[in-house]
Amino acid sequence: MQLTAILESLLIASQEPLSSEEMARLVRARVAEAEDVLLRETEEGSTPTPLPEWLTSLAQTTSEQVTESITSLNKHYQESERAFLILERPKGWKIYTRPDYGDFVRHLFPGRKPERLSGPAMETLAIIAYRQPITKAAIEAVRGVSCDGMIQKLLDRDLIRIGGRADLPGRPLLYLTTDLFFEHFGINSIDDLPNASELRRIKLPEPSTENTTGDSEVQMQLSESGTPAAAAANGSDETSVTESTISTESP
Repeated sequence: MQLTAILESLLIASQEPLSSEEMARLVRARVAEAEDVLLRETEEGSTPTPLPEWLTSLAQTTSEQVTESITSLNKHYQESERAFLILERPKGWKIYTRPDYGDFVRHLFPGRKPERLSGPAMETLAIIAYRQPITKAAIEAVRGVSCDGMIQKLLDRDLIRIGGRADLPGRPLLYLTTDLFFEHFGINSIDDLPNASELRRIKLPEPSTENTTGDSEVQMQLSESGTPAAAAANGSDETSVTESTISTESP
């Protein structure tokens, strides 16, 4: 067996993304298991069957070797015009269908319609993405309007999360993007955003006062509505963002 085929089997079988380190650990664990069986057979006095060379060669598998093997797999997929590829996301590697086949795959879910975020929601999400962790007052200082509704909408769709409190008067909430945000937009970190380093250095307008009332309201609404799944249970007809298209529309 080749390492590429073993990694492919792990990615197909796993419901969650797998990091390079985790896949390397799983490969080494299989070799260690086989070596333990061999040792027990030797201690019991039976004639053990030597481990195959291909298996012993995997005993020192590293995360770098895993990454190289995945690169080789993707090259093979591209050359053979396969409909899928392996992409790395914040939680690890996962097999995805190519965007070219999206129109066909979409017919698997005829009842699901693409979700859209309004322009103001997209603006709010962009500010949080580039300047996280950030308070609501700082977001409003940039946009010049109240952002309570936009923040709640992004929380409901699991695109942002509360990441603690700022060391400021009133201890306002801090907002961060979620793993779902990175997965949906196909990036692994904030540094992958367009002009990330430049835009993160720009000085933002200073909020005149740190309004914590809005944060309390958002926190109360979040506890009532909970996750996007809870929102759906309360009568929302929204589908998962990972299976939809985020774009802008008039508010």
